[in-house]
Amino acid sequence: MRILGVDPGLNITGYGVIDASRAGVRLVEAGVVRGTKGKSLAHRVGEIHAGIAEVIAALKPEAMAVEELYSHYERVKTSILMGHARGVIVLAATQADVPVAHYAATQVKRILTGAGRAPKSQMQQAIQRELGLAAAPEPPDVADALAIAVTHWYLSGQRAVGTGQL
Repeated sequence: MRILGVDPGLNITGYGVIDASRAGVRLVEAGVVRGTKGKSLAHRVGEIHAGIAEVIAALKPEAMAVEELYSHYERVKTSILMGHARGVIVLAATQADVPVAHYAATQVKRILTGAGRAPKSQMQQAIQRELGLAAAPEPPDVADALAIAVTHWYLSGQRAVGTGQL
C-alpha cells in the first residue's frame, strides 16, 4: 500500500510517501510544499493545492493521511487559516479519488513514541528509527508527515502497532 502523509501548514506543508507491505515500510519520497510568505491567502492555498496535487499525480498514493486540526481557544484565527490549508489538501486527494483519513497529532505521537505530547525531536528520531534512515528527517514537518503515514499503516490493520510484526 502506498500512503501519502501530510502535515498541513500555510507556510510549510510537509509530505511523506511510504510503501508499506508485509515486508515492512519503505520511504518513497518526502519533502515540503511551500506557500509564498507575504502573498495573499488565496495565492498560498493555491500553491499548496497545486503542490499536493503534483505529488499525488507523480507518486500515485492509494491513501492519504492528514493531521487533524487542533484548536486552542487562544488561537482561533490560526485554526481557521489552517482549515484553508487542510481543505485544499483534502480537495486535491478527492479530485484524484484518493481516500483520506484524519489523525490527531496526539494520537500519532502516542503511537510512535508512547507519549501524546512528544517533542518534535523525539518524533524525528522515531521516524528515523521506523524507516531505517541515516539521519532524522528535516524539517520537522516532513517527519510529522511521515509519522502520519506510518500511523495510518499501523491503524489500517495491516501491521500490529509497535511490534514490528504483522
